[in-house]
Amino acid sequence: MSGTSDTYLGMPAFPAAARDAVRNETLRENLRHATHTIRDKRAKAVAELDDWALLRAAGRDVKERTLRHLDHYLLQLEESVTAAGGTVHWAADAGEANRIVTALVKQTGQSEVVKVKSMATQEIGLNKALEAEGIRAYETDLAELIVQLGDDRPSHILVPAIHRNRGEIRDIFAQRMGSWGRPALAGLSDDPAELAEAARVHLREKFLRAKVGISGANFMVAETGTLVVVESEGNGRMCLTLPETLISVVGIEKVVPTWQDLEVFLQTLPRSSTAERMNPYTSMWTGTTDSDGPRTFHLVLLDNGRTDTLADEVGRQALRCIRCSACLNVCPVYERAGGHEYGSVYPGPIGAILSPQLRGTGSDVDASLPYASSLCGACYDVCPVAIDIPEVLVHLRERVVEGGEVTRNGERVTIKPAKGHTAERAAMRAARWVLDHPGALRAGQRLASRTRRLHPKRLPGPGRAWTDTRALPEVPAESFRDWWQRTRGGAR
Repeated sequence: MSGTSDTYLGMPAFPAAARDAVRNETLRENLRHATHTIRDKRAKAVAELDDWALLRAAGRDVKERTLRHLDHYLLQLEESVTAAGGTVHWAADAGEANRIVTALVKQTGQSEVVKVKSMATQEIGLNKALEAEGIRAYETDLAELIVQLGDDRPSHILVPAIHRNRGEIRDIFAQRMGSWGRPALAGLSDDPAELAEAARVHLREKFLRAKVGISGANFMVAETGTLVVVESEGNGRMCLTLPETLISVVGIEKVVPTWQDLEVFLQTLPRSSTAERMNPYTSMWTGTTDSDGPRTFHLVLLDNGRTDTLADEVGRQALRCIRCSACLNVCPVYERAGGHEYGSVYPGPIGAILSPQLRGTGSDVDASLPYASSLCGACYDVCPVAIDIPEVLVHLRERVVEGGEVTRNGERVTIKPAKGHTAERAAMRAARWVLDHPGALRAGQRLASRTRRLHPKRLPGPGRAWTDTRALPEVPAESFRDWWQRTRGGAR
């Protein structure tokens, strides 16, 4: 886990972390209402486009082509950004990225910054790194503001405060806003309009006095050096245009080759994320200009495990993700457990395949994430760039159980199997032997059928955890092989 944020270090494995969450009725109601609302709206927005399948395939192809030639496009991006008046920095890991950003803020002489919602800065733990150097970072996205004021953690890619209801948000604003700036007015209710107005008033003074803004980016266009941020509130545009210095921390996989490629994602991202035909605010900037926007622009290109992920022919498709969160909203596991239990800034199905690749599978939580799925395939069906998440989950499960060669810090190394999977390895090897020997398979099927009335309803020992929440499937009276021989085989 070298180079990653320590924000979630010490998290237990996903099953242990999720145990309390699935019993929290308030949390489950909040999640059920929010995810069902978002995914129903998304389905209607996507159905409006007759060529959605073609757009999805185009987005997949653009991302695949970019990843195959990522070195070329990143160098082209650096050249374009530099020519437009910006400065490019390369960060191999979280620690290096934090040092770069902290030094850049210190050079301005400022002790506070305003931030656009950015998963990359959450991934590296930037806010804590700035705080350690006496610099206070103010989140300006409404949901991120709720999380920050509540001393909480994001639980959703698109809606970080999805686990909070209106009453909880009102209490957070009333109790905590005063310690971060302008307090909420007395008598604040849980009416959404009043809550939004309280946030607007609280943030306005920060926008007007901030000299440094920090952002991520949804996309970077290599041919022009243009960065793109899409949002729904307008706070991002305030951060991107009012400060004198803008620092953007962006994962290297966010680059796209051309403006024509960008056009595809500006159609698929808003419909998949917020169920809108287009984003209310789409901000684009190319370097700097004397007459508008920040006078100084820095782009920090973040690796932090992405190059290692790129080396995995199966797992690399996770880097196609455009952070729409559609997979979270259809996932039955996420809906019941929430996002905190994934132990990462990337929750849900995409987090279950991205985090173990960026961070490795050495910790309990990262070794358990590939199992935080029912493999139902709903995530693949809604992904706008056609990431086959179930395929990668199975691939990572094999890595956890069997170990083997992986790329770490640019070098091929052999990792050991994770602890606690001895029985699983034995079972899989036994199954492989049986499937390789048709006679043994046929005998086993017949034995299982003839003894089916003696089969227990629950498994003993380690298998008990599985049958605590599932019913064992009933063994049929005869196997398919025997049925086929009885009904079709004899006739031939």
